[in-house]
Amino acid sequence: MADIEAQDRIETVGEDFFVDPQAYYHRWRERGPALQVRFSNGLPVWVVIGYAEGRAVLADPRLHKGIAGMLEIIRRKDPSAQQDSTGLALGGHMLNTDPPDHTRLRKMVNKAFTTRRVAAMRSRIEEIAAALLDRMAEQDEVDLLEAFAVPLPVTVICELLGVPFGDREEFQHWTKVLVGVSSDMEERARCSDEMAQYLAALVQTKRNDPGDDLLSGLTQTREDGDQLSEQELIAMAFLLLIAGHETTVNLIANGTYALLRNESQFQALREDPSGVPAAVEEFLRFEGPVDWATMRYTAEPVRVGDAEIPAGEFVYVSLAAANRDPARYHDPDNLDLTGDAAGHLGFGHGIHFCVGAPLARLEAEIAFSALLQRFPNMTLAPQAAPLQWQPSLLIRGLATLPVLLHRK
Repeated sequence: MADIEAQDRIETVGEDFFVDPQAYYHRWRERGPALQVRFSNGLPVWVVIGYAEGRAVLADPRLHKGIAGMLEIIRRKDPSAQQDSTGLALGGHMLNTDPPDHTRLRKMVNKAFTTRRVAAMRSRIEEIAAALLDRMAEQDEVDLLEAFAVPLPVTVICELLGVPFGDREEFQHWTKVLVGVSSDMEERARCSDEMAQYLAALVQTKRNDPGDDLLSGLTQTREDGDQLSEQELIAMAFLLLIAGHETTVNLIANGTYALLRNESQFQALREDPSGVPAAVEEFLRFEGPVDWATMRYTAEPVRVGDAEIPAGEFVYVSLAAANRDPARYHDPDNLDLTGDAAGHLGFGHGIHFCVGAPLARLEAEIAFSALLQRFPNMTLAPQAAPLQWQPSLLIRGLATLPVLLHRK
């Protein structure tokens, strides 16, 4: 009887979740800041939706991220689960490690994303944005994702890492499959294998013929004698390539979509473009590019609100829910570009705070400033409603964003 009652307390999540996750979060708040949920194709997991609780969990050392521990819990909960060695190779990056390994891996890339080094990239990002807008200006209607929001950060990350831009369609396809929620495990395994092989070959190329790019630098031995292993290099390349473009793509697209649905906010920003940096922070709070932060697991029992999460349980923090917690933000379901978005969790919190946050902010500020200046009369295309959202727990992003440019 107790087992049946426990199952009854597990919230079942339907496919409509991806259309409007906030509708679920509103309902879930009645049950407290943490609850168990189950998707049709997965194991029950805990999700934290409260702001204060989510922020605490993101920094709580009792919740671990090591991939070996995750696999052990999966084996215990589902003995029939197949272990994917290729997926393990891609997943062994710093987002799936705990200190001291995480500290060592993060140190390897911190220098590439300092505020000073990112600021030096401004002119090149502005150049890329201007070229894309020039091509857009030749048309009356475009898919803003395809024409601008995707190629801008993809070009930037390809140049930063030293990845051939011509390969973008392949790695973007692999990305969509691997970050999505899909029951087609064969396709996921195939994409995982293809991407691992691609990155292994790319890493070898950088070893043999290093250039002036981040991946080439990561293949070299450090002054202190430290060097990434082959598996660490492949996993790091995977993380930097995916996180380096996918989040910024959706920050630009989601923010533009929010603006176009809020004419008064759009007009205010047009009249005062100096508000763009603050607007970017509000976009990150209101409809950020990451919904659920990557998975953690409890190493010991952890209390979150009134919920006692046992040891050995998977835990997610919904950044999207936390950022609209009415206990933290006034009128959180309305876009307010002059409101207080301080402390939002759009880039996470704690030791796993997004290392690329300075670059993402810079790209977004340049993107929105350029769009406002070039296409101040832009509107959603008539067929833009309703739009389709990607079926992903990690990424909150649109499939398309058709707009009318109404050129000056």
